[in-house]
Amino acid sequence: MHRRRRPLVLAVCAGVTVAALAASMTSAFAATIFTDTFSDGDASGWSKSGGTWTVDGAGVFQQSNTGSELARQFAGDTGWTDYAVQARVRPVSFGSSSALVGLAARSTSSTRMYRLALLGSGRAELQAVNGSSVTAIGSAPLGVTTGTWYTLRVEVIGSTIRGFVNGAQIASGSNSLAGAGRIGLVTAYASGGFDDVVVDSSGGGAPTTPPATSTPPTTSSPTAPPPSGWPTPTGSQKVDATIPVSGTFDGGLRRYYGIGDGGQSESQDPMFELAAGATLRNVIIGAPAGDGVHCEGDCTLVNVWWEDVGEDAATFRGGTTYTVDGGGARSASDKVFQHNGAGTVYIRNFRVENSGKLYRACGNCSTSYQRHVVIDNVVVRDTDTIAGINTNWGDTARFSRVAIVGDPDRETSICVKYKGVPKGSEPTKIGEGADGVNCLYSPSDITYR
Repeated sequence: MHRRRRPLVLAVCAGVTVAALAASMTSAFAATIFTDTFSDGDASGWSKSGGTWTVDGAGVFQQSNTGSELARQFAGDTGWTDYAVQARVRPVSFGSSSALVGLAARSTSSTRMYRLALLGSGRAELQAVNGSSVTAIGSAPLGVTTGTWYTLRVEVIGSTIRGFVNGAQIASGSNSLAGAGRIGLVTAYASGGFDDVVVDSSGGGAPTTPPATSTPPTTSSPTAPPPSGWPTPTGSQKVDATIPVSGTFDGGLRRYYGIGDGGQSESQDPMFELAAGATLRNVIIGAPAGDGVHCEGDCTLVNVWWEDVGEDAATFRGGTTYTVDGGGARSASDKVFQHNGAGTVYIRNFRVENSGKLYRACGNCSTSYQRHVVIDNVVVRDTDTIAGINTNWGDTARFSRVAIVGDPDRETSICVKYKGVPKGSEPTKIGEGADGVNCLYSPSDITYR
């Protein structure tokens, strides 16, 4: 499951912020300024403070000393200010309920940083660490278990600090402990592994309605198997106009249908329009369904099913973090998920059948953002392409636990690369396949059956 790519560091002089770097670019998207998957077998560029660290044969950076009070590895620039750091983190063992394995941002010293920690108690906690003083910005009970990979992300934008686990925000708050600093990998009385470290300047800004803490969706866990079949509706409801959603809408697995004509017209209204921070769960979308679901900001789709995709199943527009957890889609002649806004789409525990593409980062929208997708634990059948991205804009697609069914000739394209163009033109395909920079997966991430 370990993506293979060579470490890449773009030079950022001390005192030059990531935000300034992004502002200097000619395009309207942020930069990936650091990445390391340890696939070259070493950890050059990292500085150690405590612990026993090695890069194992699978390209995982391991800390094995559970007796170490604080084991840390730091990288990056002390002048980095506004940025997001993300990594895959796997706790191996905890010495106590307060032991931790985590990811750090804005580290100004070995004991001063913001830290997103997976705790031996099973919780995830976003912390401001100043020596022996640890302030909890927020936390969530996740049932953290050893031996499981978690994707941690810390965003530091001004005084706003946000923490995400597997794409779901677990905490957000304001804190002025540190305005700049390096990234770090951290354990305390625990052992763990780290992989796929990425730093970008996209950040995402302050949340529209920042909560003290928020709990990830519980209908489907990050390690739940993709559904093996399609659900039977508990009832049907014809819809004559778009249903607006703020907060949470739980459809109880009713089928909703009746918008549009079932064709590919981009002028069709959506079935559901989600406000920033909204959650749509337990819904079956029948045909016709117009333009499916529109997310006007950060949104979460839990156990949502599209029986017959018309134009698109869902379009992600105004936010920075969108999560699709569980559910499935079929019969999308073009694409299932359209990503028009900035930020990252997380697709997990999902199945797609008889479709053109599972995901497409817009290649000719009016604003050219850098866009990312993380695809984990999905089943793919009779689908041409899993993800399409624009490499000239710095898009990335990450894949793990992808099962492709009924494709003995391996005709399904995992990751197709395009050259994004201004609105009114058509993007051109420029390649496909893993490259360690934009299309991130290894052969073990893809299985055929």
